[in-house]
Amino acid sequence: MNALQSLNDELASIRAAGRFRSMRRADTPPSVEFELEGKRLLNFSSNDYLGLATHPRLIAAANAATERWGAGSTASRLICGHLGIHEAFENELVAFKGTGVADARALLFNSGYHANTGIIPALTAEPDVILSDELNHASLIDGCRLSRAKKIRYRHNDVADLASKLGENEGARRKLIVTDSVFSMDGDCAPLRDIVELAEKFDAWVMVDEAHGTGVLGSNGRGLVDELDLRGKVHLQMGTLGKALGSFGAYVVAPAPFIELLINRARSLIFTTGLPPASVAAALEAVKMLQESDELRLRLHENIRFFSNGLRELGLLDRDWTTPIFPIVLGEEERTMNAMAKLLEAGIFGSGIRPPTVPPGTCRLRLTVTAAHSTDHLKLALGKLRDLN
Repeated sequence: MNALQSLNDELASIRAAGRFRSMRRADTPPSVEFELEGKRLLNFSSNDYLGLATHPRLIAAANAATERWGAGSTASRLICGHLGIHEAFENELVAFKGTGVADARALLFNSGYHANTGIIPALTAEPDVILSDELNHASLIDGCRLSRAKKIRYRHNDVADLASKLGENEGARRKLIVTDSVFSMDGDCAPLRDIVELAEKFDAWVMVDEAHGTGVLGSNGRGLVDELDLRGKVHLQMGTLGKALGSFGAYVVAPAPFIELLINRARSLIFTTGLPPASVAAALEAVKMLQESDELRLRLHENIRFFSNGLRELGLLDRDWTTPIFPIVLGEEERTMNAMAKLLEAGIFGSGIRPPTVPPGTCRLRLTVTAAHSTDHLKLALGKLRDLN
């Protein structure tokens, strides 16, 4: 068998399992209403939770930064790619996150994946142990895999299981607990207060991925750590710029020694060109907007309440909901993808999620709401979901 045939066979097996993926072309910016391969749709799959990706202020900031700094950063940030716009945004992030640590600093990465696969291996090695929630995002999982530390998964949001595993590894040099704040496929939140309490008891570090919490939770969108008043107790707050902040990239905020070590050890930072000025300027403008007004975030939460109430009436949700991610678990691949196709025919774009993104038997529609959805948009989507039952 030649190499090309082996690839074709592998693709055939993916198709046979009903898990083949392909890209769909957006013909207009994927705002709340957009065109996907020529079809006009309502978008219930975007992570642009505040509707900022096409906001005039972000576009103007990106244009101005391009005119001043150019289209690209030209090199890694340790060579000549560390621009004034990067430093200005990192300083703003420290003020925005309100870490409660006097020597806090921020560091930008080129994506959430770059951040998580750079931070974790830079901070942990063979004498250490990493404890990771079993439903953490793939980037956290891969960051753990890249580390030479001992890797332990604890049951999802199971504080007792985490405590047991911490107790079994008290002798490790460093103990790092990593968790999403909002889980991207389930929409639930980590029990951060309990996790922090355990970390203090067992002298462990806590790293929280606020990718889906930034801009959504906490005062003016500062995240779940802020909402639970855990500033100064979470060692590393990571988040992304490409979801509620409407741009692209990622950050981590932590005490200065963590940041200095990352600058010297994080390979995904050291060996890549710095973020383009336009992306940084747009995200900086988004953070300024959040600090000026909480209007968009409050509107988002009004929409979350409306949609969750509607889903409960349909029997598709069994409790109150506080995040914009709504998983409708249907079980098997075929049922899920058929439901997605029916929604598309009805003008609603909702994502069908299959393994390996979620465990077998838990395939789902993953629907998201944003501040840009109107009440009529939400009512229409609920009506189409009713038709699926």
